[in-house]
Amino acid sequence: MNRTAFFAVAILAGVSLFATDSDHSRVAAQGAPPVASPTPVSSAPKIATPTPTPNPVSAITDPNEVIKVETELVNLNVRVVDRNGRPVNNLAQREFKIFEDGNLQQIEFFERAEVPTNYGIVVDNSGSMRQLLDKVVEAGKVLINTNKPADESMIIRFVGRDKIEIEQQFTSNKTDLIDALDNLYIEGGQTAIIDAVYLAVENIDEYEKNSKAGAPKRRALILVSDGEDRNSYYNEKQLFELLRESEVQIYVIGFVDELSKEGGFISKSPRDKAKAFLERIATETGGKAYFPANAAALPELAREISNELRTQYSIGYIPSNDKKDGTYRNIKVQVDDGPNKEKRIAVSRAGRVAEGGTAVPASTPKKQ
Repeated sequence: MNRTAFFAVAILAGVSLFATDSDHSRVAAQGAPPVASPTPVSSAPKIATPTPTPNPVSAITDPNEVIKVETELVNLNVRVVDRNGRPVNNLAQREFKIFEDGNLQQIEFFERAEVPTNYGIVVDNSGSMRQLLDKVVEAGKVLINTNKPADESMIIRFVGRDKIEIEQQFTSNKTDLIDALDNLYIEGGQTAIIDAVYLAVENIDEYEKNSKAGAPKRRALILVSDGEDRNSYYNEKQLFELLRESEVQIYVIGFVDELSKEGGFISKSPRDKAKAFLERIATETGGKAYFPANAAALPELAREISNELRTQYSIGYIPSNDKKDGTYRNIKVQVDDGPNKEKRIAVSRAGRVAEGGTAVPASTPKKQ
């Protein structure tokens, strides 16, 4: 979701200003089964979305009165690493360049301080995770215990599309979050990874949208699964449309080694397909994908993810192309090389959908 920046403009006498908002809707994939879309189960009360009432222009009596015009501010969470994948900190704004559809953008906001984070831990509880769950819970506790006072977390378990449950809504209470992790359990069913991610991202964005306390926070999701989807209502196209509109970074821990590596004549094997899907989720959102060989690596991965979330740059720009036409815009972040031409790599989301609708790029953006 985009933050907005407001710029004042003077109104000439006798001129009326009208603003029109276009409706936005998501349509289920053609051929999807006639079933209700999945809804996560939660004991938390539903958060009402406030509807602001605009002041009509006709009510302005002073021709010299200044009004506010809404302008789109694009926010990016950017990680910078060296060739060995180690974080590069303490860079200055002048070392960054932001391009949208190849056009250099003017940076309006830059922050390298540690930013509070709202993140969800989304855990596959299907049978394929039976031998891994104890270590997953342990790693989840490592993450929670690194939370700072302003951080908030949410715990979601999922199996099929009818078993996506919010075990703990957003809270900064570590005891409640750890209790929710301890309550995770394995059960049978066909896995619905796409639905779980889709609903988790919606929940994170909605919570941030309705939050009234303090400045906006960084948003993230940590997904733990084998990556093989068998039961989702939504499809990949719908999921990536949502991700392009969101600012949620997704970190993936994928256990794909148990999947078959035998493919068809022209099709990928289940293992390769699952790995490619998980990598794409991470790449397009500016996150990162991990594929550990065994569960013993999980606690250390949790510490690495925690560090990644807190060593990023928050960068904002007002796009030079201000058309609200719902088109997809490619985003590329460049950062200057270090001393002795040491290569630095900027990692951020691959693009965005402009306000005014949903658009899908002609081809999948390449990883920058």
